[in-house]
Amino acid sequence: MGIKTALPKTELYFYTAVLSLALLWAGSWIIEASSENVNRKAFRENVKPGWHYFGRKMDVSDFEWVMWFTTFRNHILFALSGHVIFAKICSMLSPKTGIDLFKNRSLIYMLYGSLAVLITMGWTYITLILSHCIILYSVALVKRKWLCFVAGLTSLATFKMEPFNTWQEGFATGSFDLQDVLFYGGCGFSIMRCMSFALENCEKKDGNYSFLDLIKYNFYLPFFFFGPVMTFDRFHQQANNPNLTRKEREMWNITIHALVHLGAILVVDVFFHFLYILTIPNDLKLLKQLSDWSLAGLAYSNLVYDWVKSAVLFGVINTVSRLDHLDPPQPPKCITMLYVFAETYVYDYIGENHDAIFKELLATICTFAVTTLWLGPCELVYIWSFFNCFGLNFELWVAKLFSLPPFSTIENLMPEAMSRRIRGLFNAVNFWQIVLYNVLALNSLDFAQLVAKRLLFKGFPLSTLSVLFVTYCGVQLIKERERKQALLDDPEPVPPTEADKQKAE
Repeated sequence: MGIKTALPKTELYFYTAVLSLALLWAGSWIIEASSENVNRKAFRENVKPGWHYFGRKMDVSDFEWVMWFTTFRNHILFALSGHVIFAKICSMLSPKTGIDLFKNRSLIYMLYGSLAVLITMGWTYITLILSHCIILYSVALVKRKWLCFVAGLTSLATFKMEPFNTWQEGFATGSFDLQDVLFYGGCGFSIMRCMSFALENCEKKDGNYSFLDLIKYNFYLPFFFFGPVMTFDRFHQQANNPNLTRKEREMWNITIHALVHLGAILVVDVFFHFLYILTIPNDLKLLKQLSDWSLAGLAYSNLVYDWVKSAVLFGVINTVSRLDHLDPPQPPKCITMLYVFAETYVYDYIGENHDAIFKELLATICTFAVTTLWLGPCELVYIWSFFNCFGLNFELWVAKLFSLPPFSTIENLMPEAMSRRIRGLFNAVNFWQIVLYNVLALNSLDFAQLVAKRLLFKGFPLSTLSVLFVTYCGVQLIKERERKQALLDDPEPVPPTEADKQKAE
């Protein structure tokens, strides 16, 4: 089946209506559960005063979201705005100083980033980061990829093992609410950037990159504490590119993306005042009283929220980096933690095109092993990693199976539209596998087990089939969007008219 296969418009309108009504129906149950149980004891810790004039309380369960857009919003905006303003001032002073700062942009970014980290975390923290950079730079000079991996992962493991973790925490001076997040974020992403640098140095044919190149790469402030990991080769090339001309309408596109992310932040803020989707899953007594549709809606909304949060956080940082004439990595589509390492020569490097069974198995095992180390080894992380690793491989196994006779023969005989519908059914099942695997990490094991039991056993067949059908409708609408994008990227050739044929003759 080709990606450009179309379905009748009436069918797509029907799918849109079904999905919209189902989401409204599930949402009404969640709003009702949120409003009626706002004063429950289990809600007191995570539901705080919000819109005073409207009498609405707000779900503040997600510390990361609250940190970015409520508690420390002004601090983060001040730091990122200062980065842009500092670079702009330096570029304006460039003609007067006689120094071509356009060719040294990465040095300017490093100076501001180092200063911001120094003021925020202290000189001892800078010393800790530099010590890891020096060690991994020394390993990079050996030009052995396996040694770079071992050294990088060992450095990362020191933040998960005692007494190394406690000893390194002592390098963070001062005491404030955001300190732990900044400490582990800065250290973790610094090590991953050092690994990327080391692996790129292994690929360099003549000589080695300098230690200054590593420092300029690591202390780029927008990426320092929260990522994403932009691989060294891309950063080095783009940050040292003297040609700063922008594409047509590029600033307009940056502005539109910034406004879209601002709109998403406002929408999430509204939702958190009416739908307590993060707090409700922590109350098992309340969950057992909810309908199957409510549980399905909660599980689905938690996965969608995690994707939206990742897209917004990436979007805010990416907007700043695009102003610096960089082309940053795009937001993740599904599994957030998998993305962190995908472009750092783990998942994509080992799996290559992700179409070979053994390579994909090895790539997923290595990736989730690193992810487990990143998150911190524990029972819940082990379960989450195992099921996601299995899910990615199972998806490939099924695709390989159906590409063989007699399945491929049968598919070739049926109309392409019917093939798209059948594939949509399998995609709907796969989607709910993804939901159940990831609510383990997003919520809890108890919530994931309850959702699975209600949808697969107690709710069978009515709840199970109805939820799968609604998901199927959503899958087809996603496929339709992909089809339209494929037509824009690669338009089909226009067949010649009779007049053209006559002229050719």
